Amino acid sequence: MRTVQMTLDDELVEAVDAATRRLGTTRSAFTRAALREALRREDVRALERQHREGYERHPVAPGEFDGWDEEQTWGER
Repeated sequence: MRTVQMTLDDELVEAVDAATRRLGTTRSAFTRAALREALRREDVRALERQHREGYERHPVAPGEFDGWDEEQTWGER
């Protein structure tokens, strides 16, 4: 691990300290978890953006997936 210096608003530090007391953890552990979660969300957003851009470049053609209609099961008998 590395030690890094960060500048945070006083209100944010107070909120983090309150959360860490509630959770029984440390600022560092809380911050690591928060940063991992933020990075995970950013990865999801990037994948969604790539997906959207791919469909914008190559839109679904009319009837392209019609052959799958028979494969769907909706629980009706």
